[in-house]
Amino acid sequence: MKYLSEIIDGLAFTELQGSADIEISAVVFDSRKVTPGCLFVAVKGTVSDGHDYILQAINDGAVAVICEELPARVTGEVDFLMVADSAVALGIVSANFYDNPSAKLKLVGVTGTNGKTTIATLLYKLFRDLGYKCGLISTVENKINEQVFQSTHTTPDPVELHRLMNDMIEQGCDYCFMEVSSHAIAQHRIAGLNFAGAIFSNLTHDHLDYHKTFEKYLKAKKAFFDDLSPNAFALTNCDDKNGNVMLQNTKAHKKTYGLKSMADYKARILENQFEGLLLQIDNEEVWFKMVGTFNAYNLLAVYAAAMLLDQDKTKILTSLSKLTGARGRFDYIVAPNKIVGIVDYAHSPDAVQNILSTVHDIRKGNEKVITVIGCGGDRDKTKRPIMAKTACEWSDKVVFTSDNPRSEDPAQIIKEMEEGVDPAFKRHTLSIADRREAIKTACMLARPGDIVVVAGKGHEKYQEIAGVKHHFDDMEELVAIFKELK
Repeated sequence: MKYLSEIIDGLAFTELQGSADIEISAVVFDSRKVTPGCLFVAVKGTVSDGHDYILQAINDGAVAVICEELPARVTGEVDFLMVADSAVALGIVSANFYDNPSAKLKLVGVTGTNGKTTIATLLYKLFRDLGYKCGLISTVENKINEQVFQSTHTTPDPVELHRLMNDMIEQGCDYCFMEVSSHAIAQHRIAGLNFAGAIFSNLTHDHLDYHKTFEKYLKAKKAFFDDLSPNAFALTNCDDKNGNVMLQNTKAHKKTYGLKSMADYKARILENQFEGLLLQIDNEEVWFKMVGTFNAYNLLAVYAAAMLLDQDKTKILTSLSKLTGARGRFDYIVAPNKIVGIVDYAHSPDAVQNILSTVHDIRKGNEKVITVIGCGGDRDKTKRPIMAKTACEWSDKVVFTSDNPRSEDPAQIIKEMEEGVDPAFKRHTLSIADRREAIKTACMLARPGDIVVVAGKGHEKYQEIAGVKHHFDDMEELVAIFKELK
């Protein structure tokens, strides 16, 4: 329990109706979760407007309401606070309700189109290996030390975020590493958080269904860096053309990493094979278990962040050399007949090219690359033909299939993908909407030594069709099919 006056500390409000001298039992923005004695924050969302549920929240026991517009009629004795932006207010009051836990942690946020999950997960694993108690907030899972919590969003809502971090404090955590999505930035889900550092990986075509234009997508990412404090660090990939844009207005301590450009933290790839990477980082040669140029960037970002967090260089590199990345990121297995299967979360044109170009770079001879790929429904439609085109350019054969069609017709999604295929590549493609059959067909087309890449779903253990989630795991499917191969 906290007094409303404590919860609204630092909140810019235009009007207060009632007394702030009342006790609050919880902060809620979902009217279905209202409990007696709570503060209800009416947020204008992408699907519904919390202002439409103010009276319902009051009837269910809310004793105070934060809103941008007062309802036409009000019954009962309820405190009202008027604010310019309820979403920002939600972050601030959530932070205050949980005693500003992010200020007691060293919180590092990772943003970018690709690499967020791997970088955040590696940082978590690294600092656990270095002996620290840590939290992780990611697309794959949320963790407090070794305790795992289900992840439903890349970046949770503000109430859940601050509650998670409060639990981390109670369990003695020193650090928290989290993914920061562009949606979360635009929707002010990170309002009220105190970041010790921010990392930018890269920016490519994605999420234009939400942001509408690439410029707005870029601005969302940049807003994260613009709001950093002078005590934080801002670490950016200077090989990405948008990397330095992130640093333009930030007050944070600016640092860069890269493989090609002059950077504060630099690496060079010496060897790149299925077994791992040999990198030269700051004049030290180190063998890593991870594969591909994209992972060289991820590893370098983690190394640089750890150095900026005052860790020992030798201990960082020694520990990193033992670690593997996040689940569903370039996971691979080998069948008894030597067919290689790779599962990856790649679901943007750039990510697809990263995975397939890596396979191209490390294959040893004339092995064929057969790619199974789909595109998610109810998401950015403009990337569908581009992803298909990219898959065709980097593969010997491509099987177009269903990803998570959600409310869309899988056949229509595949048709939109096929529109990006050059006529010269069409004879090397198949379209099989059933994902299980598509994976099985790709494996049947493969010969010993060939490489089957299953892209798009990675760590996900479900397929969402017509609003229903059915169990489906790409790696499980590959393992089952490989057992049948001789």
